[in-house]
Formats: sequence, structure tokens, C-alpha cells
Amino acid sequence: MAITKQRKNEVISEYVTWLNESKALVVAEYTGMTMKDMDALRAKVREAGGEFHIIKNTLGRIAFEQAGYAAPGAQFEGSTAVAFAFSDVPAVAKIMSDQAKSLAALNIKGGYLDKKLIGAEQVKALADLPPLPVVRAQILGTILAPASKLVRTLAEPGRMLAAVMQAKVDQAQPA
Repeated sequence: MAITKQRKNEVISEYVTWLNESKALVVAEYTGMTMKDMDALRAKVREAGGEFHIIKNTLGRIAFEQAGYAAPGAQFEGSTAVAFAFSDVPAVAKIMSDQAKSLAALNIKGGYLDKKLIGAEQVKALADLPPLPVVRAQILGTILAPASKLVRTLAEPGRMLAAVMQAKVDQAQPA
């Protein structure tokens, strides 16, 4: 059953909204995936702050062009699905990459990072990045390291003085 022109415009508008809100996209081919696998993948991507949707190639191509993405024809051949990363890009890329390894039916075609086309290998490289909370912790540790070193340096003379005084007290006391 064909969809109406009005419904096509609504779908394109929805795609454009998702494209504009996402920081990155992973485009994949899902030929042969079961609904159970598809639902599990959707749930995992949603937990990582993204969305996973099957898109119609023709409507997807139009939406990508409207949103300002370069849409090569190879991205929109076969059964196409897109994972939209709205918050944590490495987490969504890792989920997609892990699922592609475990499911032969899922094949990563490539993706987009800040509206720039990236290949499947670059998506896998994104997947190897640490998740956002880990990166934040590493940055915070780097920022706090000089402050904690300064505190130790400032406290050291006082600690040394207390140790000398304690040694004098111990020496003055008869055993």
C-alpha cells in the first residue's frame, strides 16, 4: 500500500528534525535482522541517548539533502537503518559496532559526524573512544591534579616541622 504525499512530507519532516538534533549518525544495512534483534538494538541505542530507525531510502535521501548532509547514493541502497546519537556519540557508535560484530545481518555502511561523512572504519574508531562520563572524569582528574599537588607541597613543611618536634619530644622523654 502506497503512502500519501502528505504522509511522505510528514516523514521527511520527522527525519529532518532528527538529523538536526543529532550530533552523529550511524547508517547501517539490516537485511535479515529479526524483530527481536531490532527491538533489542533500539532499546540499547535509546539507553545511550539515541534513536534507531529504519528509513525509506528515497525519503531519507530527500531529508538528508534538506538538512544539509551530503548524501551519497551508497548510503541509501538496500535496507537502510540509521542510529541517531543525540547525546553520547561514542556510546551509540559502540552499540552499533558491537551489534554489527555479533549479528551478521547488521552491516555498518558509514555515518556522519557533525554533518561530515565518515566511513565504517571511522565509526568503529568512534566506538573505541571512552564513554562521555569516563572522558569527563579524566578531564576532571587532569584539572584537579595540579591543585592536589599544590596542597601537598604547601602541607609538607608543616608535616616536617611536626615530625622534628615529635622526634625532640621522643628524645627528651626517658625510656
